[in-house]
Amino acid sequence: LSGLLSEAGVQSSDVQAVLAALKPLYDIASIKAGQNFTLTFGRLPNAQEAASGPSGPVLLSVALKPSIERDIIVERSDGGGYKASEIVKTLTERTDRAYGVINGSLYQAALAAGVPEGAIAELIRIYSYDVDFQRDIQAGDRFDVLFTRYYDDQGTPVKSGTVLHATLTLQGERKPLYRFTHPDEQTVDYYNAHGMNGKRMLMKTPIDGARLSSGFGMRRHPILGFNKMHKGTDFAAPTGTPIMASGNGVVEVAGWAGGYGRYVRVKHDGQYKTAYAHMSRFARGLKAGTRVRQGQVIGYVGTSGRSTGPHLHYEVLANNRHVDSQSVKLPTGTLLAGASMAAFKAEKARLDDVLKATPLVNAVAQRQTNTAQP
Repeated sequence: LSGLLSEAGVQSSDVQAVLAALKPLYDIASIKAGQNFTLTFGRLPNAQEAASGPSGPVLLSVALKPSIERDIIVERSDGGGYKASEIVKTLTERTDRAYGVINGSLYQAALAAGVPEGAIAELIRIYSYDVDFQRDIQAGDRFDVLFTRYYDDQGTPVKSGTVLHATLTLQGERKPLYRFTHPDEQTVDYYNAHGMNGKRMLMKTPIDGARLSSGFGMRRHPILGFNKMHKGTDFAAPTGTPIMASGNGVVEVAGWAGGYGRYVRVKHDGQYKTAYAHMSRFARGLKAGTRVRQGQVIGYVGTSGRSTGPHLHYEVLANNRHVDSQSVKLPTGTLLAGASMAAFKAEKARLDDVLKATPLVNAVAQRQTNTAQP
C-alpha cells in the first residue's frame, strides 16, 4: 500500500500517517492482489495549504472495501493528520430456492435460474462423485436447489451462502442430497435420502458442461503427428469455463509449463496428485503453496501451450505415476448409523419442510416450473 500511495504522488509523511491511521482497523499485511483502493486528491484552503508545506493537490481520503460487510475510509482532518473510520453493514441471511431445466450445462442452467456462482460450484462439487457431467446429464434433466444467501439493507443479494438441499433428476431418476453436520465429528457433508455419503477423495470431472474429447492411453498426437501416450483426459469446453480442484490439497505448481501452457498441479493427501493444463488464466491469487478445497475454482479453460483448441487436459498421478482419471478406484463414503442416523433423519425432515415452504427465487425459474414440474 505504501508503494501504491507513493506512486500516486502522496508525500512520504502522509503515506506514513495513512498507514498509522489504518492499522487499528485493517491488517495491511493481509492485502491480496486485486484489492481496490479509491484515492481522492484535492486542494486545501489557503491557510491549511500554507501550513502543510508544498502547494498542489494533496491526498484527502483513501477508501477500501475489505469485505462485503465492511467499508473503511481514511480522511484528512483539518489539522493535517488522517483519521480512519469504518461502516459495518448488517446482512440478512435468507433461504432461497431455484429450479431449472438443463438444456446445456448445469452451470449455465443454474446461473439462468438465479443461483449464485458460489452455490453453483458447491452444487457441482457435491454431485461430482456420483454424476459424470459429460455422460449422465441430458437435455431435459432438472435441478431443484435450496440455498442460503445474504442480502443488504436494500434487499440486494450480495453474498453467497451454502447449499442446504438439492435434487438432480436425470432421465427420470431423482438424486436428492441433504446437508448435514455429523454430531460426533462436527463435520459438514452431503448425504442421500438413505444417509449415505458418497464422497470420494477426487472428483471424476473437475469441470461442468464439457465434452470428453480424448481419453487416457495411446493416441495419434493431433499436433506432433505420431503415436504418443496420452497421460490424461481431455475435456473440450468454451474458453473461460471454470476449472475446479478435484480434491483438497496444496498447489505445487502454478505457472507456464511448455506444451502444457498455463498449468496447475495439486498435491492431495496420501499418494495422489492432479494436474490441469492449457488454462486461459489462473484463479485470482492462486500460486504455489496455496491451499485449495475440493470444488474450488483454480483456473479457466483455454488453449495455451501445445493445443488445437480450448479444452482442459486433466491428469491424475498415483505415487507419481499417471493413471486413468475415469477408472481409478478411490475410497468412497460411509452410511450413517445409530444416533447419527436418527439426527440425520430429523434434519432431513426439517429440510423437506423448508423446501416445501420456500418459493422459487425468480421469474426465470418460475417460468421453467410452469412447463415441467419436478
